[in-house]
Amino acid sequence: MQQWTLKKRWTYVVSLIFHAVLLVTVYALQGMIFPYLRFMGLVPLLLPIVTTGVAVYQGRVAGGIVGIFAGILCDISFNEPVGLFTVLLTFLGLFIGTLADTVMARAFATYIISCLFALSVSAFAQMFPLMFFEYVPSQLLVTVAIRQTVYSLLYAIPIWFIVRALGKRAQRVSPSGRPL
Repeated sequence: MQQWTLKKRWTYVVSLIFHAVLLVTVYALQGMIFPYLRFMGLVPLLLPIVTTGVAVYQGRVAGGIVGIFAGILCDISFNEPVGLFTVLLTFLGLFIGTLADTVMARAFATYIISCLFALSVSAFAQMFPLMFFEYVPSQLLVTVAIRQTVYSLLYAIPIWFIVRALGKRAQRVSPSGRPL
């Protein structure tokens, strides 16, 4: 195992701080700013995009850890069953990160496809109780889910620049001393 120097430790701590600032900033935008800037009655879902980006560019460990914290923040801000997004985003971070570590290229196209997948799964998780317990018409729910997914994907582009830069920074130093 590679010996940690003071510079590497400092770089790792700064990387963790950047990730925390990104999560808190996106949480603030998603929960406190965008509800007042609705487009066609829709609010974008941004935390699954951040989880996906970190998973694609940094792998399953970082994706899972960011997924836990992003899920906790989603559960705090949404009126959903307790723990739904914590479990969901952790699973998505681990799953997409594992694919990125093994078979997926770390590129923009796979990031967008992964974001589409994560947003679709998140939309279904939000629709499920309404569809089966509240008996809201499926066509209405699917229409809203598609619109919210497309609207949220627009924000995946600016988030991509940030998570890609964080991924490059994190590759310089990792706890194991090897690239993530």
